[in-house]
Amino acid sequence: MSTHSPAIADAGIELEIGGMTCASCANRIERKLNKLDGVSATVNYATEKAKVTAPDGYDPQLLVAEVEKTGYTAAPPAPPTDEGGPSGDAANDDADPELTALRQRLIGAIVLTVPVIAMAMIPALQFTNWQWLSLALAAPVIVWAAWPFHRAAWANLKHGTATMDTLISMGTSAALLWSLYALFFGTAGEPGMTHPFEFTIAPSDGAANIYLEVGAGVTMFILAGRYFEKRSKRQAGAALRALLELGAKEVAVLRDGAEVKIPTSQLAVGDEFVVRPGEKIATDGTVSSGTSAVDASMLTGESVPVEVAEGDAVTGATLNAGGRLLVRATRVGSDTQLAQMAKLVEDAQTGKAEVQRLADRISGVFVPIVIVIAVIALGAWLGAGFPAAAAFTAAVAVLVIACPCALGLATPTALLVGTGRGAQMGVLIKGPEVLESTRTVDTVVLDKTGTVTSGTMTLTDVITEPGVDRDELLRRAGALENASEHPIARAIARGAAEEVGALPTPEGFTNMEGKGVRGSVDRATVVVGRESLLAEESQHLSSGVAEAKARAEREGKTVVAVGWDGRARGILVVADTVKPTSAEAIAELKQLGLTPVLLTGDNQAVAREIAAEVGIDQVIAEVLPTDKVDVVARLQNEGKVVAMVGDGVNDAPALAQADLGMAMGTGTDVAIEAADITLVRGDLRAAVDAIRLSRRTLSTIKTNLFWAFAYNVAAIPVAALGMLNPMLAGAAMAFSSVFVVGNSLRLRGFTSTTK
Repeated sequence: MSTHSPAIADAGIELEIGGMTCASCANRIERKLNKLDGVSATVNYATEKAKVTAPDGYDPQLLVAEVEKTGYTAAPPAPPTDEGGPSGDAANDDADPELTALRQRLIGAIVLTVPVIAMAMIPALQFTNWQWLSLALAAPVIVWAAWPFHRAAWANLKHGTATMDTLISMGTSAALLWSLYALFFGTAGEPGMTHPFEFTIAPSDGAANIYLEVGAGVTMFILAGRYFEKRSKRQAGAALRALLELGAKEVAVLRDGAEVKIPTSQLAVGDEFVVRPGEKIATDGTVSSGTSAVDASMLTGESVPVEVAEGDAVTGATLNAGGRLLVRATRVGSDTQLAQMAKLVEDAQTGKAEVQRLADRISGVFVPIVIVIAVIALGAWLGAGFPAAAAFTAAVAVLVIACPCALGLATPTALLVGTGRGAQMGVLIKGPEVLESTRTVDTVVLDKTGTVTSGTMTLTDVITEPGVDRDELLRRAGALENASEHPIARAIARGAAEEVGALPTPEGFTNMEGKGVRGSVDRATVVVGRESLLAEESQHLSSGVAEAKARAEREGKTVVAVGWDGRARGILVVADTVKPTSAEAIAELKQLGLTPVLLTGDNQAVAREIAAEVGIDQVIAEVLPTDKVDVVARLQNEGKVVAMVGDGVNDAPALAQADLGMAMGTGTDVAIEAADITLVRGDLRAAVDAIRLSRRTLSTIKTNLFWAFAYNVAAIPVAALGMLNPMLAGAAMAFSSVFVVGNSLRLRGFTSTTK
């Protein structure tokens, strides 16, 4: 693995960490690494990565060894494949050994545990010697399926700490060991032994009772929670893969005057390549020849396509929406703007605040207290002169009853029901980590294009010269624009067709690159394009129409002039329009106590007009993709907890940087992967539902955790006094689980504020 080290000396060293089960694991690794001379490290539990700053030439293997000493695994990230294609990623996904092992353990635990619980809880199934079948089924679950908990508990013990893993391991092991004692040395192994329903509390020596269903059941429930959490965390790198996937895979390079197709990864600075209409530009470069309109909205956030001609710079992964271009490559590989944005997303994810699960926080105090109570109970019973069997029964009962059966369900069930209800409403929540920030969010940063607005150009106004029929202007201009592939032309043609119906087919159509179009419609020679194109033919706008044009352009709209038969006839105004539900959504966000901020790459005039229309007071305009991250970071530095709503590639780094990232489902895969919540509907009101549902789900999880712990706390004194009837304990444990599930199911009744 040392081959990685030369490439990562200056920029810091990144390690992929394996074996972490809770946030306290991340803290332990971080503390260990920071004790090394000259080393500064942050470990992120959510992305399972460590970002380390070390002196130049520092051997990463020393860091790997230090992490392994702590009981975890570490390795530099795997290098990308040459193609950067999805095949390698898919293979990596399938070959995730940790997730595969967890899935195998979970499936095995379910198959073996369900019969054990059924036999223990239903007296009718307790045939002669049923207890030995229970042992045969439960032992592999408690030993093999629960092995990750035992391994983590041993690692914790070596470092003098205790987590929920410690309690799970001790509880399940105690349940198995005492069951073995009762079966082989007590009376529980005798033929005809049953667990009758007896709701009496009386001291017992415990030698007639087995606890196998408790050990196996807890293992199964906790494994299920861990598996689903691990699977959602595994998506952390998907944003980067999706971002890099945006680039063109092949490029037509000019070699000795002929076009040669090569993989984009083989492009070198100075190579000239061809970009046809509808193709992605392979890398950052300068236009050598040709003119076109380039759709750069995914990178810049600008809703209007950018006209480019010889000498203009173009960006890789943007779309050539017009004519044929010849481009000379100026930046390739990791130097391109797309690659830099991928780095921004990665940095933002790695730098995200660590999430401390509530159960783990409480367990830091709860686990040691339970162990102390068990030891005190053992000593007190022995000191009072009771038999050793009775003393051990009380001590083991404390560990068994404290084992977090309901805790294993508290988070997964609420999350399952909450996320399921969200999916029905068009809100996809990625995992439990997402929920904590929704309660404290106080600022919502909204990307303009595609989020507050529709993100597509629409014909918004038609202004005619005196005496010109509006429908005639639309019919002739629409017919001509209908023959063009330019995005603005398509908006005009679509708007004209909606108003005047079917459009005629023009004759003698000519496209004048970067200026406009000309052709014959209804035997009239029509010109549609820039005002300067009409002026060249002495077709001038009247003062009133010229003033309307200037006013529209001040508002950031695009204006196209129309003329025929030697005279200017009017103008068509095209703009990105506000979604009809945006103003209502902004009002509801304010009711939730949130401050909306409009963030856009468009100019101040456009931004101010849109903000006023929807009721937003704070506007930050003319920002580049890198600036969006800076804006979010600046708000966070001011003490604000920031939610970001966006839809484009240009929003992905900011979505990852924000405390809560929400992507419109109508947007790009990159934005969706970088976000914590996806809003399938593409309606900003879904952001309101997302925050309300997330807060409700988090509240439900906290209620579940409280009652699960309260049940344990109330039952521990009963167990310590030796008055724990196994069936009563089993029924109480089942009731606590039923309560947690029932409380979670209440989330199914969550309704949207909007119909």
